[in-house]
Amino acid sequence: MEEQTLTQPVKSESAETEASAHMEQPDARATSDPLAVMGDFVDPNEVTDAARAIHAAGYTDFDIYTPYPVHGLEKAMGMKKTILPFFSLGGALFGLGNAIFLQWWTGTLHYPLNIGGKPFFSPWFGMPVMFELTVLLCALTTAVVMFGLLCKLPQWHNPFQKDAGFRRAVDDTFVVVIEAKDQRFTVDSATNLLEKLGASNVRLVNV
Repeated sequence: MEEQTLTQPVKSESAETEASAHMEQPDARATSDPLAVMGDFVDPNEVTDAARAIHAAGYTDFDIYTPYPVHGLEKAMGMKKTILPFFSLGGALFGLGNAIFLQWWTGTLHYPLNIGGKPFFSPWFGMPVMFELTVLLCALTTAVVMFGLLCKLPQWHNPFQKDAGFRRAVDDTFVVVIEAKDQRFTVDSATNLLEKLGASNVRLVNV
């Protein structure tokens, strides 16, 4: 009798511990955070209309991945004009200013030479250097800003790359992605919107 009374609480305590441990184990799918809602289109006109409707609905953090450029898609998405020309102009002016300063400083201050009574500095004989530095720094600034700042390339990882439907965007599918970081995003609203717009394979992608 004493052994039974001593061992019985041990059995019940171990059972409660296993049950509580089992209940505390999180479900990976239930606890994973939503990353985006995706939908597929096969017609460029339909995806352009969908982009216009998504923008009209108030979404701002959405993107469309296409196998080839679609004319007018950026306007339908409400994208602003790129600021790249301002950086290109800045690089060109910086190159021109450096060329003028370099020739003026070298010819008049650092190493002046009297060659046939010609002036130490004149913009006319410095035109080739001005042109070359203007074009060179304009091109370098454009390339660095476009790839590094605006396009953020090279990009070795995409959070959606594990989705099989997303990978078809390089083949024959237009993939619309409404990201969870959008202020208006909810899983139900984004899903219903894409289904209403005629998207196929509407799915939720988790982190």
